[in-house]
Amino acid sequence: MITAFILRSLDRRISIAIAILIAVAFLVPLSNLALLETSALHVPTYLMSLFGKYLTYALLALALDLVWGYCGILSLGHGAFFALGGYAMGMYLMRQIGSRGTYGNPLLPDFMVFLNWKDLPWFWYGFDNFWFAMLMVLVAPGLLAFIFGWFAFRSRVNGVYLSIITQAMTYALLLAFFRNDMGFGGNNGLTDFKDILGFNIQADGTRAVLFAITALILALALMLSSAIVRSKFGKVLVGVRDAESRTRFLGYRVEHVKLFVFVVSAMMAGIAGALYVPQIGIINPGEFAPANSIEVVIWTAVGGRATLIGPIIGAILVNGGKTVFTGLFPSFWLFALGGLFVAVTLFLPKGIVGTIGPYIARKPKPVSPQPKAAEDEASKPVQAAE
Repeated sequence: MITAFILRSLDRRISIAIAILIAVAFLVPLSNLALLETSALHVPTYLMSLFGKYLTYALLALALDLVWGYCGILSLGHGAFFALGGYAMGMYLMRQIGSRGTYGNPLLPDFMVFLNWKDLPWFWYGFDNFWFAMLMVLVAPGLLAFIFGWFAFRSRVNGVYLSIITQAMTYALLLAFFRNDMGFGGNNGLTDFKDILGFNIQADGTRAVLFAITALILALALMLSSAIVRSKFGKVLVGVRDAESRTRFLGYRVEHVKLFVFVVSAMMAGIAGALYVPQIGIINPGEFAPANSIEVVIWTAVGGRATLIGPIIGAILVNGGKTVFTGLFPSFWLFALGGLFVAVTLFLPKGIVGTIGPYIARKPKPVSPQPKAAEDEASKPVQAAE
């Protein structure tokens, strides 16, 4: 029944986007593994991993669009949820190293041995199990979002004030994770991963599977988001965004609506972080930087918020441009990013998809030919009544 409801919630554009993601999930790894490197259709491993990173960013932007585009919550702290999911995955990957680390200690990660830690901290227990790590990928960001949202939304903190405290939360976590005594690797973070589920993390086959899983999970998240926003609950979300006081007056518990969508969005961001880490090979406190969360807002605005597809396109386009631009003019990327945001705000306030979408969807109405009988009747002279 749930599956049928989700499928009914898909419109034409969402269905096309999901079909494209599923096709990409199979075709890109296939071209990497099955075609020779001399083939023009061969996708190199480094390029596949780069595209995989873009897809994790797209999932993060989609998570932000769910709360900002449809509920009006401008969160500048989604980078924190992304990083927490990444650290949960990184802790699992560190536990898989075992005695293959630099210091050969099967019980402690290398950075703990270097810092003269004697025992594994209690919060690292269980991360040698993949299922536990995946549970923490959801629980850690979801629990933080629940606690934060519970106090913020019950206190009716809105607008710019909510944005500021979400950014303050991210910055506080940045400072905490930089500390060596926190047990998360300090400034260097977690890296030097060896394998995942027993497979070499550097192997082409493993990276192909990671890419495919990322694309499929993005398609699933898009499907779930579409089901949420096109349901009756989604209409309440839009009501909260556009007229919160009126929605509350109608009897809806606005704080509960906000809390639910905020927690779901945080979990999606955590999944994006978990998919990011094994493909990039490192997670450090820099992922908590407030500037990263601001970039996610730019991706969403460029693509078009409240469109679902727009943030995905925006994340891929902006990060693809970043890769090219930083290679050619590395010192000017931040200026280009700021200029892009200003240009979109002035000339494309609805983003790319929000601007061109109505023109694509608009179809000229066909002119129906007049029936011949009606033409003959109309051509007869009108006879005066006797």
